[in-house]
Amino acid sequence: MIPLLSSTVLLLALFADSQISFKKVFPASDPPYVGITVTESGAGEYRSDPKDEQPVLFQLSPAEREQLFALAAKVDLKQNLESPAKVANMGMKTIRVERDGKAAEAKWNYTDNADARALGDFFERISESEQRFLELERTAKYEKIGVNEALLNLQADWERKQLVAVSQYLPLLDRITRGESYLSMARKRAAALAETFRLEQDAKPAASPDPSK
Repeated sequence: MIPLLSSTVLLLALFADSQISFKKVFPASDPPYVGITVTESGAGEYRSDPKDEQPVLFQLSPAEREQLFALAAKVDLKQNLESPAKVANMGMKTIRVERDGKAAEAKWNYTDNADARALGDFFERISESEQRFLELERTAKYEKIGVNEALLNLQADWERKQLVAVSQYLPLLDRITRGESYLSMARKRAAALAETFRLEQDAKPAASPDPSK
């Protein structure tokens, strides 16, 4: 009997040598532009300006990568995803998948498609995570008195389960923890967050059930 492949192996085979991109253009928001690209390895780039030549780099965990590509596999980019309902401008979103030299994409301001919304929401989590990283990086370098507030915002997003790719924060949190020029409460909060993120990073994902049983 040939063993059945796990869902993870099937997804990686389906999206081998591929990348998924998300773009949101919403002039009334901050930032007015978001561009995110994630490869099948989970390596990603974030831009808040389409002309940015130095994007923020991040790495999704294996579980996050699997979740993202599983969501993408459910969305049919060939269909019209725009809802017929008349709604306010919520930002034009574009999902694009490139694989085997071919590309498919879909756009919507608002969609009734639950799978497309879930995929868009995941990219919004990436966007929020990168914005928190940039906020903490900026305050740690230029506005040290504001570091504790930036850490509180980071902690709040973590508690709301909005953060992804938390390994990117560790060097910055460690630097704040060791930095004597930061407030004591900020150093303690940075140390606690770093410990939490390391535990999350080291946690082993639950084993996938054996489909042959």
